Amino acid sequence: MLTRRHIRVKVMQCIYALTQSKDDSLEKQEKFLKVSIENMYSLYLLMLSLLIEIRQLADEKVKLSSKKYMANDADAFPDNQKFVNNKLLLQLANNERLKEALEKRKLQNWYLNEEYVKLIYKEITESEAYLDYMKIPSRTYKEDKELIAGLFKEIIAPNEKIYDYLEDDKLTWVDDIPIVNTFILKQFKKIKEDQNESYFLPKLLKDDEDMVFAKRLLSKTLLNNGKWEKEIEGKTPNWDKDRIADIDSILLKMAICELLNFPSIPEKVTINEFLEIAKEYSTPKSSIFINGILDKLVKEYKSEGKLNKVGRGLL
Repeated sequence: MLTRRHIRVKVMQCIYALTQSKDDSLEKQEKFLKVSIENMYSLYLLMLSLLIEIRQLADEKVKLSSKKYMANDADAFPDNQKFVNNKLLLQLANNERLKEALEKRKLQNWYLNEEYVKLIYKEITESEAYLDYMKIPSRTYKEDKELIAGLFKEIIAPNEKIYDYLEDDKLTWVDDIPIVNTFILKQFKKIKEDQNESYFLPKLLKDDEDMVFAKRLLSKTLLNNGKWEKEIEGKTPNWDKDRIADIDSILLKMAICELLNFPSIPEKVTINEFLEIAKEYSTPKSSIFINGILDKLVKEYKSEGKLNKVGRGLL
């Protein structure tokens, strides 16, 4: 679920939090890193549970509607239970392992804040995609999952109120939301009707090496902060260090640390990864600035025999 680029972003966030708080406790930052990564999985589960709650609300509306003496607009559909019986939604709602994961983490956010569920449900039922879907008597698994993927992409993922709520709940989720939503959409596109329950409980990290990489990158960047600063100063004669944006400075130190301390990662991979992160998280010209410094450093390190790269690299 988490790629090495996402892990680098998490490490960047930790170092930035440290520079802002002036707290130099490595142990505290390692704990923050671990919690931040774990919280991303909670966010993933939370977004899936939102769909479960939306389906539950739809079911309640249908049952309430059936008790009325006069039919309303919702009853005009050939099958007013079609959305409730959407096969992908049922896969989520009936997934016992997913329920256990939600209960274990005590993720009751939508149950306790049902106004967000009602808000999304209203937007869904008023959407053209939903109305067209409900009017068609037939139902295939492909149609069902295409509807949910479309609603998730067009209504749930970009919803500003959901975004604001999640940001208020946990600040680190701000950068996690796009990653999690993109991952869920990919899952919806690939899922099959006979998919086993574990499909919606993917591994957060590919293997234990990813967490080792995260902790090592964090610790070696922080413990050698003064050393990395001198490396940067030597390549920016026209720049006072106070004029370099905080994020640029952090990314440069992390990149230098990775170049010199992770022999299995090719220098091109390191440079490309940090340039992409800079484009997303720093100023428009940051990637050009960072690329220029790293290019000089790589040439210098090679001439001095400091870059001892081995293997094919870890992406």
